[in-house]
Amino acid sequence: MRSNIAVIDIGKTNAKLALVSVDQLEEIAVITRPNTVLPGPPWTHFDIDGHWQFLKAGLREFHAKYGIEAITTTTHGACCALLDAEGALVAPILDYEHTGPDTLASDYDQLRPAFENTGSPRLPMGLNLGAQLHWMFATDPSLKARVAQIVTYPQFWGHMLTGNGAVDVTSLGCHTDLWNPLKSAFSDLPKTLGIETLFAPVRKPSDMLGYILPEIAQETGLPETTPVYCGIHDSNASLYAKLADTPAPFSVVSTGTWVITMAVGGSKPTLDSARDTLINVNAFGDPVPSARFMGGREHDILISGQYAEPTDQDIKSVLADGVMLMPSVVQDSGPFQGQALKWIGDEPALGTGRRTVAVALYLALMIDQQLSMLGHQGAIHVEGPFTQNAILLQALAIFRKCPIIRSNNATGTSIGAALLVHHREQRDHQLIEISAPWQKALEAYAAKWRSCVCGARRGVKTIRA
Repeated sequence: MRSNIAVIDIGKTNAKLALVSVDQLEEIAVITRPNTVLPGPPWTHFDIDGHWQFLKAGLREFHAKYGIEAITTTTHGACCALLDAEGALVAPILDYEHTGPDTLASDYDQLRPAFENTGSPRLPMGLNLGAQLHWMFATDPSLKARVAQIVTYPQFWGHMLTGNGAVDVTSLGCHTDLWNPLKSAFSDLPKTLGIETLFAPVRKPSDMLGYILPEIAQETGLPETTPVYCGIHDSNASLYAKLADTPAPFSVVSTGTWVITMAVGGSKPTLDSARDTLINVNAFGDPVPSARFMGGREHDILISGQYAEPTDQDIKSVLADGVMLMPSVVQDSGPFQGQALKWIGDEPALGTGRRTVAVALYLALMIDQQLSMLGHQGAIHVEGPFTQNAILLQALAIFRKCPIIRSNNATGTSIGAALLVHHREQRDHQLIEISAPWQKALEAYAAKWRSCVCGARRGVKTIRA
């Protein structure tokens, strides 16, 4: 059979099923649906039933048309499922943007391990998975007794397919407070919460989880011998393909709702928990200095669905007039938490090319800031939707004065997840050339932005240090 891997790819904004040809290293079929958040009771949660019907229908369609060799998964982080002894959900899967955990923040802060032990910054809402678990069990005192197993989110979908449970190192290692990346072991928090025996076995993303259940085979037309692999946290899927065949140092910028920047082999960073720098854990279980901000969401807020293709004149006028945006659009994440959005110069109108340019330059400067904090060296590999933003990529090349390598695939997460099954060298990239006409003007623009943003930062109290 051809090496076609079905990838369940659940992002914060959209749920996707992709069929990846490992031979061609490209997506040959993709279907998506919104990752709708449903209201309670008992809390806001993801539309698991809707996703499940969508995924089974997609698997049936893809297998009938192309053939599927194996299935793997990649999802956003800060998410887990609580299962009973029969493998059913004990409670709906909590949306990490639910504010419930904030109501017990002071109690949780007394329990969570230090940043130095976990590499996990204190984050709002349910962005620390440990805070989710603490709040859910405190909110419903009967819940813990009904839980037989806790699985992280990529492995929840693997469990639905195979009946087998697991947690993977990349999902445990993404700002959960639950994992000590330097010891490759759970932190003290699970024991503190009294749930250390509830976690499913820890597996690596490339481990085979099992074969599909007979009822799944019947519904999808897939053979019962179809293997399902453990799966991976989405930004680590983008990193995975580079680790085996790219010499360090380099960095990966994984873009989507979140922009996650990960530095491999750079200079030693000074991580600051109040600036959304942290330690992620890669597919091999190794710690990776990382930084985050909600770049995709900020882009969507700033453009508001009124994208306009910019012209050279739009670029020239924005640079000449010094029109720039000061962070932060989403104030409780990123390197400039607690600072309020501010325009310098006249704010460009929605639906104009000038607006597109100013937003692209803002996002490039935010990524540049992430790279500086992480001690980046070498080439920068950009994955995901921002690969389509030519102005952002050109600006980043000029700001960093290093090669920018753009993935030719719409998302690096699905390709990276497919390579968990069959690894091979990636060639789906394009080197971004520096556009000389704007170089000096962009360098001056960046210098002014950095000066202004540093000035604004002095005296600002961070939201959740």
